Amino acid sequence: MSIRIGNAPCSWGVEFANDPRNPAWRDVLSDCAAAGYKGIELGPVGFMPEDPAILADALSEHDLTLIGGVVFRAFHDPALWDDVRDAALRTCRALKAHGAEHLVLIDSISPRRAPTAGRAEAALQMDPAEWAAFRDRIAQVARMGTEEFGLTVGIHAHAAGFMDFEPELERLLDEVDESILKICFDTGHHSYAGFDPVAFMERHIGRISYMHFKDIDPDVKADVIAKGTGFYEACGQGIFCNLGDGDVDFPRVREILLEHGFEGWCTVEQDCDPTLPDTDPLRDAKINAAYLRSIGFD
Repeated sequence: MSIRIGNAPCSWGVEFANDPRNPAWRDVLSDCAAAGYKGIELGPVGFMPEDPAILADALSEHDLTLIGGVVFRAFHDPALWDDVRDAALRTCRALKAHGAEHLVLIDSISPRRAPTAGRAEAALQMDPAEWAAFRDRIAQVARMGTEEFGLTVGIHAHAAGFMDFEPELERLLDEVDESILKICFDTGHHSYAGFDPVAFMERHIGRISYMHFKDIDPDVKADVIAKGTGFYEACGQGIFCNLGDGDVDFPRVREILLEHGFEGWCTVEQDCDPTLPDTDPLRDAKINAAYLRSIGFD
């Protein structure tokens, strides 16, 4: 089996590059390696040094491969398109410099969608013109990443954005050519949205190029959905639990990957609030690595 397991800076609470709560980037690399992982994502562009020489030396020091990077920006907001394009271009350049493969596109949290995260039937929908422009912005970045930088680009559904629920994801997949846009499939966000990640994988495994491993505490999920709790507050309440402690069937996820000859990276993500007293990202990273080994991942 040629499946490799990595981790990501969001498991250390890094969501935005300039958040003063962020741990030092070198500490994240050190912890990731100490927990037994061989790969790591870039995190939000600007968190790790954009000077390739500096980052290359640090990755080498910890025997880590740069797997990919995420553009977590407001694709839904035309007024922020320049910000999206800037982040995408900088991320592509960083990934190319280090030989990374995966560019992940995520529509960031929208105030119009945040109150209905996890409740597809109540969520505000874009009108046809807004959807078409949204789709085309995603396709434009996907084409840039694929054709100009040689990256594998995947769309990633995310709670509280406009690419959240399964029907939206499938609509986008129908409307954007597979040659430029594949799927970065996040098991936890699919569950958060109220859909079955295993069933989706069984239907779409041929288009999944990259995996994010995330688990969901069903009790916390039920509570935050009932109360309309914000995404980051839900993270602080532990909605993303250690792998194997939630409602995602990871043994079946592994079987599907093996049945279809999936090769490459699967990245653990356990979004958290690093300032909470009981948060220990290194502990959780070790627990998650041990769990994945226990079910057959090398």
